[in-house]
Amino acid sequence: SANPNPNPKAKVIPLLSDVGRLQSATPTPTPNGNPSSNSKGKVLPLLSDVGSNPSAIDYYSRVASNLAGAGRLGDFLIAAEGLRAASGDAGFAARINWRLLSRGVVAALREHGLPHVLEFLRDADRIGVHATVMLDADASDAVAAACRQLLDERIMAEFVEAIEALANCGFFVKGIVDPMDVLKIFVRKRDPDMAIRYARIFPHSQLLLCNTMEAFGKRKELKHALKVFGALKDQLGGINMFACRSIIDICSHCGSSVQARIIFEGLLAEKITPNTHVFNSLMNANAHSMSYNFSVYKHMQKLGVRPDLASYNILLKTCCNAREFNTAQEIYEEMKKKEHDGILKLDVFTYSTMMKVFAEAKMWKMASNIKDDMRAVGARLNLVTWSSLINAYANSGLVDGAIEILEEMIRDGCQPTAPCFNIILTALVKSCQYDRAFRLFNSWIEFGIKVSLSLEQKGSLPDNFTFCEEHPGTNGGTILVVPFRPTVTTYNILMMACGTNDERAKSVMNEMKRNGLCPDRISWSILMDIYGTSKNRNGAIQALRRMQRVGIKLNVSAYTVAIKACVESKDLKLALHLFEEMKAHQLKPNMVTYRTLLTARSKYGSLKEIQKCLAIYQEMRQAGYQAYDYYLKELIVEWSEGVLSSDGGNRNFYHLDRKDERNESFNLFLEKVARFLQKDVDQNQTVDVRGLSKVEARIVVLSTLRKIKEKHLLGN
Repeated sequence: SANPNPNPKAKVIPLLSDVGRLQSATPTPTPNGNPSSNSKGKVLPLLSDVGSNPSAIDYYSRVASNLAGAGRLGDFLIAAEGLRAASGDAGFAARINWRLLSRGVVAALREHGLPHVLEFLRDADRIGVHATVMLDADASDAVAAACRQLLDERIMAEFVEAIEALANCGFFVKGIVDPMDVLKIFVRKRDPDMAIRYARIFPHSQLLLCNTMEAFGKRKELKHALKVFGALKDQLGGINMFACRSIIDICSHCGSSVQARIIFEGLLAEKITPNTHVFNSLMNANAHSMSYNFSVYKHMQKLGVRPDLASYNILLKTCCNAREFNTAQEIYEEMKKKEHDGILKLDVFTYSTMMKVFAEAKMWKMASNIKDDMRAVGARLNLVTWSSLINAYANSGLVDGAIEILEEMIRDGCQPTAPCFNIILTALVKSCQYDRAFRLFNSWIEFGIKVSLSLEQKGSLPDNFTFCEEHPGTNGGTILVVPFRPTVTTYNILMMACGTNDERAKSVMNEMKRNGLCPDRISWSILMDIYGTSKNRNGAIQALRRMQRVGIKLNVSAYTVAIKACVESKDLKLALHLFEEMKAHQLKPNMVTYRTLLTARSKYGSLKEIQKCLAIYQEMRQAGYQAYDYYLKELIVEWSEGVLSSDGGNRNFYHLDRKDERNESFNLFLEKVARFLQKDVDQNQTVDVRGLSKVEARIVVLSTLRKIKEKHLLGN
């Protein structure tokens, strides 16, 4: 039988080397690739003449261009490769018609898709035709649009492969899309590997990797940030100080001072001397550890790295956190000496930190001296500095002095914000001056704070004073009325001033709502605590459920306050129910939660309840918290003796003062009792009292007898 007609698409294309042999048997092609109708037939140049005949290479370049323009990119590559082999001249690519090539690429992109075009560009690059640089604007835009479509559809792996292929071919990939926009997608996807791969495509990959590392850091993805840092370090062939400083700052932001130390020690192990900025970042990450930071500071001096103003400011911050006020003052005096010698120039942060130090130490006079130091060098106090000074007076119990500083602040041209007023109200609440706190609040709300200004003071006021009123004063002066705009924090302070008056606290919360403010988690916690203190258990539970209904996510603190309210109302069952509910919501109890339950020892009495107490005790120890053994031992003693009153007479017999106890024996005793009381009673009870004192052994035996007795009374 006859063979079927071959597939036209599978038709073998004649090689360029066959042109000379076939030219006498075929019509002459025109430049557009179609046969010529000229009957005389123009003689085609031979392929062998390409190397010596310029017209021959021009002719065959036109043939290849026409193939590309028709979208026959595969045929174009065959023709171009044959032409290059015959001519031995790489310059033939310059004779390719870039308009036809661009038109063919657009057609192929439309008909076959981006992968087909990428394969063509790679093959063209291999044979010496750099097609990517020959594309016109329309073709380049079409390729870029195809890449952006992959990005829009979040086909990220194919997108990165396409960008890599285009970059290798010399395409201007930076113009396709902002690289950081793509890297942010990988950050959101938590995919550091793909982010590293994509960033390395670009010549400014170092900057992109640093930005990516910081983006992971802002999301507190320390593990991924460290991976990007490792890639950055490998790419540079060493440690870049800017990158090192950035990753240490990220460790600080993520709360991992240990990792910051590891990175620093890695620098020292490689015999690399960190610069001042790296030292500063390390000390800032460890501002909670005074001993470590001062050892770093000494090492800094040993290496000959000169500390700057930020170094000293961080040391001051460290002293403030450690409440080492004398050391802070010594550093401050050293800084002033260096300023006098022209080595340093103190800034507002320095003065503000020192004011904070003295405020926490209740040294209002020293804080006031800092203000004088600032004015002596021409430094202007800002909002933070004034707030610290107000706090210094308020913490020292000098509320009237704090109000005077507030007025002086206004005269100096700095408008106070709500936190400045809140500092004064907080001081009144801490000193139990609840009524005065309410009177001052109501006065500020109704009248604002009035300050007398001279003509000179009025003229120096900045334009940023807002919502203030001016009234004529005496001697041509002005009375400036600065309004008070309370915040949620302000109302929270007032709620704390309600003491045990839950109705008044609820009224304050309602006033907050009327003024357009939404109570936060702290507001509800304060209300629940007040309900608990007034032994209004139902009110506390209603407040807890109300929090949930208004969309506030309950945390450990909220549950702990509610549990405390139940304990104070002697409702142990409900307290334990809330405890289990909290754990069911994947919330881990904290030390306060455990202690709130364990200190409710006088509310226990039955075997079932003490078993629950012991379970909480064991869970607390397994969670890594220091066991609150004192109250637990009291509980077991009272239960085993049958003395349920917290002021039983046998307490002195058992020497319950923790400072006289042998810690190991004490823990062993509690563990034995805890393990035993969790078991069921059977006919053969064996109690191991080895390693216990006589008193502790007696408690274990009494616990056994008490347990058997309760089981017997229940009919078991």
